[in-house]
Amino acid sequence: MTSATDDLPLAADFPQASYEDWRKLVDGVLKGAPFEKLVGKTYDGLKIDPLYPRAKDVAAVVGRAAAAPWEVMQRIDHPDATQANAQALADLENGATGLALVFAGGNGSHGFGLEPTADAVAKVLKDVHLDAGIGIELQVGPQSRMAAIHVAEYVKSKGIDPAACDIRFGLDPLAACAVWGHSPYAWEEIVPAVTSGIKGLAALGFKGPFASADGRVIHDAGGSEVQELAFVLACGVAYLRAIEGVGVPLEEAQGMVYARLAADADQFLTMAKFRALRLLWARIEQACGLTPKPLFITADTAWRMLTQRDPYVNMLRATMATFAAGLAGANAITVLPHTLALGLPDPFARRVARNTQLVLIEESNLAKVADPAAGAGGIETLTAQLCEAAWALFQETEKAGGAFATLQQGLIQGKVAATRKARETNIAKRRDVLTGASEFPNLQESDVALLPATPVALAPYGEQKFKFDPLAPIRLAEPFEALRDKSDAKLKASGARPKVFLANLGTAADFTARATFAKSFFEAGGILAVDSEGFADPAKLAAAFKASGAELACLCSSDKVYAAHGEAAAKALQSADTKHIYLAGRPGENETALRSAGVSGFIFAGADALAMLQDAYRRMEQA
Repeated sequence: MTSATDDLPLAADFPQASYEDWRKLVDGVLKGAPFEKLVGKTYDGLKIDPLYPRAKDVAAVVGRAAAAPWEVMQRIDHPDATQANAQALADLENGATGLALVFAGGNGSHGFGLEPTADAVAKVLKDVHLDAGIGIELQVGPQSRMAAIHVAEYVKSKGIDPAACDIRFGLDPLAACAVWGHSPYAWEEIVPAVTSGIKGLAALGFKGPFASADGRVIHDAGGSEVQELAFVLACGVAYLRAIEGVGVPLEEAQGMVYARLAADADQFLTMAKFRALRLLWARIEQACGLTPKPLFITADTAWRMLTQRDPYVNMLRATMATFAAGLAGANAITVLPHTLALGLPDPFARRVARNTQLVLIEESNLAKVADPAAGAGGIETLTAQLCEAAWALFQETEKAGGAFATLQQGLIQGKVAATRKARETNIAKRRDVLTGASEFPNLQESDVALLPATPVALAPYGEQKFKFDPLAPIRLAEPFEALRDKSDAKLKASGARPKVFLANLGTAADFTARATFAKSFFEAGGILAVDSEGFADPAKLAAAFKASGAELACLCSSDKVYAAHGEAAAKALQSADTKHIYLAGRPGENETALRSAGVSGFIFAGADALAMLQDAYRRMEQA
């Protein structure tokens, strides 16, 4: 028996749509505007088209095993080892499949971290069944490097077979040098110490991997995807050379190195970046005469995208980052809790970080399909572009002498600094939006719960013999948060925030759009926007401004109303002793007359909001 739909091959009734067909539809919407208007660019200058045909050449990106979930890593960084152990056990009992042991002084410790002593390691790992398939990742720095040895000794003391443990030891002196901007030793002196540690751990029976090529260094400092990939390749190759140089066959060294990337809220760039790294590393393996094996890649959700203000939005950012890294084949993912930029996260923040991954794996089934982006024109094109650009930059690094040499020469730092500057400019102009910080702020948000903790104090490590520019981590929201801090300080001292009076002119239809824009603009800097009804009478406008208690005023209406009533309104506000008069909208043909009437600032999309808000505080402080 056949169903009624068997005789309705609906797809066959529609002609195959070509790229040209879709392009015609786009051109129809553009109505004569150039198609290039829709073409975006990454910070590496790579083009992102709005429309792609199906990919003809599909890259063979092999990551996790088919239908295998990634390791759900949970960050363990409480300075008190006993409390850290309680957190670790609770995480493992509630869905985490791995622990990222973050030691004080390690990259990504962000002011906290475990004490790198044998006693602390034993306390943290108490009752953790290391041979039960639990992934362990160490994040250590030069001051906490002995933590790796302490973990190995703990495993031996418990009679556990090292080969049964899944431990990534995270040895990465290059990343530490890059972040610190100095090293007490030359690379030739660092290599013996690192390789002896790796050989020693391998001799004990640990399967590794041992050395980490950490791209977070570049991402945290504001760098680009290409720069992050090239740095990971350079560090990975440096470790491969070092390990081979002490007599370890390349076939064995191949499995001793792994990579760590930052995953941020840009879904497509994050996916393409993870896919690109696998292809690039396979190319390196082939150049070494090796049969490529899937590189183990861990992901941390990005530090630089975290905001202190409206921190709950960080949950959404982390979800997108995890989504992208998971789909792109990351082997393990650590979600930074949404309150980490404010302090040590409490149980709720930790639970959300853990459950973000569990929902995506268990309920959304993201891990069921291997490389679902394969064949998608946009992702394949972007992956290929990243590969080509990152390989060129990696070659440039190799020609300069490798990762350590290029740090000494400032080659890496110069490129990252240029990208960071461009990124900061776009943040200031709100072209790159930070929801809750630079756009759509909430001045009434309440404090979040944090855990009290005293960070571990570490002794200084060596003298600063080899100095170079550091790749210091940043958070993109910091400049706007500094203005919010000023606002909070004024509120605490005087009982009121700085204010701007929204001088709305005409009807609601005239002023609503620009008043809404102005409110978000000023409150992103902590300046409370005092709304008003539409005014036609300049005297009533001036009276309302005086009654508001505001020091600043912003005219809000349509261009038509500005032309008819803007000058009179500005003069009325000036006579009411406002310290500064803004106008919401671009300066038009009436700019000269408006400035003569008292308007001295124009706010609009694309203006340097950060500079204007900083100037507003200076004006208010001069009174």
